[in-house]
Amino acid sequence: MADPRVGVLMGSESDLETMRPCLETLRSLEIPFEVSILSAHRTPAMTRDYVEAAPGRGIRVLVAAAGGAAHLAGAVAAHTTLPVVGVPMESGVLTGLDALLATVQMPGGFPVATMAVGSWGAKNAAIFAAQILAADDDALRDKLVAMRKGFAEKVTAANERVRAEWT
Repeated sequence: MADPRVGVLMGSESDLETMRPCLETLRSLEIPFEVSILSAHRTPAMTRDYVEAAPGRGIRVLVAAAGGAAHLAGAVAAHTTLPVVGVPMESGVLTGLDALLATVQMPGGFPVATMAVGSWGAKNAAIFAAQILAADDDALRDKLVAMRKGFAEKVTAANERVRAEWT
């Protein structure tokens, strides 16, 4: 995408399906983004280079998804002052708890806004990134308000259907 404002990083290609709600939400809000597969462990220099160059490309928020040891978000935060949003991936015998703890337990001075494990976290990462960008973008703020209104309308419609059938 031209002039990306959000960089979405995944530790491996296997994270792509779980991160689909993030990408779809960014697209639906018309937020330009770019996607990369980078690893804190397997490609540390590439990860550092990407993160350090991100502001020069217009990136204003970084979303980092990883499972297991889940060091990607922390490695990203170590190399930037941009907001970093971590999405722990569900994996292994701990089903994402390990990734959640690795993402949320950052040392003082290197914050990572940590979302829920899995696809809910992926969607919320996009919305959180949009909220950060909307601080000085009225049009994006209006899109977020409309999105929330749509969420409420779905619940209201479901409530009416269930109440009509069961009360």
